[in-house]
Amino acid sequence: MFVWSKKLVAILLGLFVVILGAFLIHGSPDSTSGLKIHTTRWMALNYIGLMIWVFVWMIDQTRMRAKNVWIWLVPYALAPLPTLLLFVLFLQRRLKPVS
Repeated sequence: MFVWSKKLVAILLGLFVVILGAFLIHGSPDSTSGLKIHTTRWMALNYIGLMIWVFVWMIDQTRMRAKNVWIWLVPYALAPLPTLLLFVLFLQRRLKPVS
């Protein structure tokens, strides 16, 4: 891929581990809802990571096709899945040959 680098991946994985560690330390396992809090935080962390990963993939795809990805940022932040589907359809449309 175009956008990914070893340094970026190392930083993102390190950030993930640090945030996960903070969630584990600040969660109170003695309470009855400790598992629910931990599970909710885990799901939120994974979802945010997935959103970042998919947007970086979108950046990569638009750079290879000389398109502008930043017009997709706001719709992607508001509704990621429908925007991703429209984005893929937009990139797969047939291009008119240049004469």
